[in-house]
Amino acid sequence: MIIEVKVPSPGESITEVEIESWLVENGDIVEMDQELAEISSDKATLTINAEQAGQIEILAQEGDTVQVGQVIAKIDTSAAGETPAKEQVKEEAAEEKVEKTEAKVPETAHAESQGAHYAQGLPSASAEKLMKEKGLKPSDIQGSGRDGRITKADVIRQQDAPKEKAAAPEAPPAPKEKPLPSLPVMANGQQREERREKMSSLRRKIAERLVAVKNETAMLTTFNEVDMSAIKALRARYKEKFKETHGIGLGFMSFFTKACTMALMEFPAVNAQIDGREIVYHNYADIGIAVSSDRGLVVPVIRDAHLMSLHQIEQAVLHYALKARQNEITIEDMTGGTFTITNGGIFGSMLSTPIINPPQSAILGMHNIVDRPVAVNGSVEIRPVMYVALSYDHRIIDGKEAVSFLYRVKERLEDPARMLLEV
Repeated sequence: MIIEVKVPSPGESITEVEIESWLVENGDIVEMDQELAEISSDKATLTINAEQAGQIEILAQEGDTVQVGQVIAKIDTSAAGETPAKEQVKEEAAEEKVEKTEAKVPETAHAESQGAHYAQGLPSASAEKLMKEKGLKPSDIQGSGRDGRITKADVIRQQDAPKEKAAAPEAPPAPKEKPLPSLPVMANGQQREERREKMSSLRRKIAERLVAVKNETAMLTTFNEVDMSAIKALRARYKEKFKETHGIGLGFMSFFTKACTMALMEFPAVNAQIDGREIVYHNYADIGIAVSSDRGLVVPVIRDAHLMSLHQIEQAVLHYALKARQNEITIEDMTGGTFTITNGGIFGSMLSTPIINPPQSAILGMHNIVDRPVAVNGSVEIRPVMYVALSYDHRIIDGKEAVSFLYRVKERLEDPARMLLEV
């Protein structure tokens, strides 16, 4: 029986995917539930498994863009249990190669017999005498005689050929006060190379979305700085007890998420989005957390983050970080979201302007923490400072709301007791 392997639907509204890689070869005997191929869409990468055991026939190649539901392979279940005849195939290929080689030998010999002759380039007696008189060499003349021999007529023809005018010697350059130094040789004899790779469907979709955001929104960014002294002191004091109690480390992301969710309830426009001619407001905060993976940046969503405690937020962040490393983030994980937080500080970023994650209207950018001199009560002190950035869609969020939102986040981070007391 022949089983058709069809492209599954990665999610709603997706009509085509790209075959990223085949995990088996054409003609292999595959087992039931064995992974056959990886396919990628603009939202996720999925694996296709074999429904039955048998011999596979691959119908589409790596890099092909195929439609959802399209047949990309067939499995012959009647061949299940048979051993693939790979060794036989190799032997047949080797025998074919030998046959081609043996057939090529007489061809080569024939070609050599028709090729260069010992007389090629040698002058006849009369031609040699004339060449000495004219001061010519055999290498200067193309022989037209039998087997390439140089004839007297060849010498005369060469003698009568128009000579190229010798180029006039160039005048020596005018002496310079200081000679130019020679350019450094940077390649060190190594060959300079380039390589091209086809963009994955995920990377193409990311590029399209980023350009669309820049073109379709009135995006602005406002900045502020946060003195992280209080949070660092709180973590240093309670991190061991926190881990002992909840079984998870206490990071910075939970503080920022908590501060943002509280500020979003105060400034609902920052938590809203435009839908046609309407503005959709949310009385909840689903926070997207940008996570880096081998396949690019993904943004899983922490649902109802405004109702979570710090340890619950940390658990959710760790859960999605592990899924991203294992390439197991699903479309459902990334669907929705009312606001996004991205942390470029883990890569060393000091300051940036993050791009809004549509259809959301704002995104908060975290950065690295650096000891900086700051004025405190009239004196200069060294404090751990983080610059934060809020990019927002000015069509729906006024500048006053954006600045006030970011300042409220700053206030709660610099005085984390306000978050615990919810004031």
